[in-house]
Amino acid sequence: MSLQTKIKKIGDALVSGLTEDDEMVCPVYHYWRPRLTAPYVVWAEDGEAGSFHADDHKKEQVIAGFIDFYTRKEFDTIADSIQTVLYGLQGEPFTWRLESVQYEDETNLIHYQWTWEAV
Repeated sequence: MSLQTKIKKIGDALVSGLTEDDEMVCPVYHYWRPRLTAPYVVWAEDGEAGSFHADDHKKEQVIAGFIDFYTRKEFDTIADSIQTVLYGLQGEPFTWRLESVQYEDETNLIHYQWTWEAV
């Protein structure tokens, strides 16, 4: 599977999972976001994770990345929707972890961050 195919599956799943009645519940951006108010999601790949090598060749490449969700709402159900998307990707060679949830004083936003790896 190509690098781009692995990566695009994550973004496509987020967009699909955060769309209800043909409307986005929350905007989803790859790498950056325009100046918008929360809530919004930014996701990106950030490099190669542990990959498998044998016979002096790469046999399997693992790509790592992150998903950041920013909101003003305490207990925002969009965080649950993101996790539902991530659970749905587990049928793929894909793992994820909720890394942190924190309140950012500078922006007055609650920031959830998940990390992921795609084989």
